[in-house]
Amino acid sequence: MPIIANPGKPPELPNGMGYFSFSHCSDAIILVWHEKKIGIDIERLDRDFDYEKLAKKYFFNSNKSNNSSEIYKKSILNQWCAVEAAIKWDHGKLAKDIKEWQYSENEKTLFHKKKKLKLKFTQITFYKWTFSLAYKDSSHFMPNIICSSGIV
Repeated sequence: MPIIANPGKPPELPNGMGYFSFSHCSDAIILVWHEKKIGIDIERLDRDFDYEKLAKKYFFNSNKSNNSSEIYKKSILNQWCAVEAAIKWDHGKLAKDIKEWQYSENEKTLFHKKKKLKLKFTQITFYKWTFSLAYKDSSHFMPNIICSSGIV
């Protein structure tokens, strides 16, 4: 499959060959292809990060409420993962776009405030990773198919 990879731009496929997105973390890489535009991000479930600082700095819908810190941390990790998938879908820039995306876990939607763009997302936990898929139209989308190779 011929991949077009111009410097400073996300890789893409020639017209008519669909869309793909990929992501990686310390011990995994994931690639997704679909006939419609799609974005993906993967994170380790045990990723060590300052989730409270991240939530305060970037995310508006992050109420700690009465949840335990582990549940809250997973919630922020899922939000981060979904927003990164949306940024990849939109071919945006993390530093520029992270504050523009609003995450709604209940509705499974992401909304870009400036662009008035609404995406759907699916999150899947698979072994020791969580990943998010961001997409516009879910009418032909089946997020429950996973092919894996080399699982440790």
